[in-house]
Amino acid sequence: MVKVALVVKLQAKAGKEEALGSFLAGALPLAEDERGTPVWFALRLGASTFGIFDAFPDDAARQTHLSGPIAKALMAKAPELLDAPPSIEPVEVLAVKLARAYPDRSVARLGLLARLEAKAGKEEDVARFLAGALPAAEGEPGTSVWFAFRVGPSTFGIFDTFPDEAARKAHLSGPIATALLAKASELLAAAPVIEPVALTAGKLPG
Repeated sequence: MVKVALVVKLQAKAGKEEALGSFLAGALPLAEDERGTPVWFALRLGASTFGIFDAFPDDAARQTHLSGPIAKALMAKAPELLDAPPSIEPVEVLAVKLARAYPDRSVARLGLLARLEAKAGKEEDVARFLAGALPAAEGEPGTSVWFAFRVGPSTFGIFDTFPDEAARKAHLSGPIATALLAKASELLAAAPVIEPVALTAGKLPG
């Protein structure tokens, strides 16, 4: 079971967008060799914005990954490829649904990365809401991966993946999104920030 994760965002230098995308997709064999990294996704969030979402059984495995070959290769390439230092956020996993196979990327081609800011005094209510949404995520056949996580005392997030745009749209009109919107005025300090992403490479357990 994964308990902690990393949310990484990378901004490519002008003219280096495709090189950065290729670098991230090409890092998959390194991720596959890391026994302590059961979940690893390379993401594209926009024309020049990329990311990584990966998850680990404990903080020791996370720290090993942060000093491992992918991180070292990225730091070596950073002056050439990146417009700014990477944004690396350690997060606590609150609930997770994982597909059990990733043979041909068919279960996870697209994703969503959402960020939620709790109202003062509502932080634990948001945490409970997200953890309690797991059965709904498990009931969505088109949602192959679903993570709810805590970034900080009042900041939360969701990362989920889908085989196609139809499944992603179904999720956005499904029970979790409907319940969250119904609770938003009570629980959230601002509207959720929801970013659609393309998945360029991925590793899942099993």
